[in-house]
Amino acid sequence: MSNAVSILNGATFNGAVKITEAGLRGMITLRGDLASPKLKAAVSAAAGVDMPAQRKVNHGPMGGAAWMSPDEVLLLVDYDKAEAITADIAAALSDEHHMVVNVSDARAVFLIEGAGAREVLAKGAPVDLSPDAFGVGDLRRSRIGQLAAAFWMVDDETFELVCFRSVGAFMFDWLSTAAREGSLPEYL
Repeated sequence: MSNAVSILNGATFNGAVKITEAGLRGMITLRGDLASPKLKAAVSAAAGVDMPAQRKVNHGPMGGAAWMSPDEVLLLVDYDKAEAITADIAAALSDEHHMVVNVSDARAVFLIEGAGAREVLAKGAPVDLSPDAFGVGDLRRSRIGQLAAAFWMVDDETFELVCFRSVGAFMFDWLSTAAREGSLPEYL
C-alpha cells in the first residue's frame, strides 16, 4: 500500500495573509434525510457534533460536520479513521435510504489566515463576506474564480476552504496571488 500524501505537501504562502495547504483531512460525504434521528445519531457518533444548521459548520474535539445541501453533510474526521467511520455509518444506516462515501483523497484543504482573509476570498467568491453577513461557523458552497469550493470561518481571521484535489495546485496559486502584499482593497 502506498503512503498517502496531500496535493502540495503543506505548501505555505506568506503575503497579506497566510495561505496553507492543510494536509490530509478525512472527509466523508453523507447524503440522506438530515432530519432522520438515525442519520443525526450517525453524524454525532462519527464527528462528535450535532447536525449543522443550513449553511453552518459545527466543530468539536472529534471533528466536524458541514452542511452542504438540504440532503448532504460533509463529515470532517481524522484521515486515518475515515474509511472505518464510513463503514460504521453504512452499517448504522443500512435500513435507511442514504449514501456515504469517503472522499478524503478527492479533496484538498486550505487555510486562509489573517486580518485580510475575507478580502482574499471576496476577490473571487460572489458571496457577501462582510462581518455582518458572514461570521464564525458560517459556510458557503460557491466558486473561487471559476473553481467549485466550499469555505467556512473557523475564527475571526481564519477560513478553511475545500476544493477538488484535481484543481488544488491551481487553487493554491489563485489564493496566493489574491493574497499578495499590497493587493487587498481593505474594503471589508
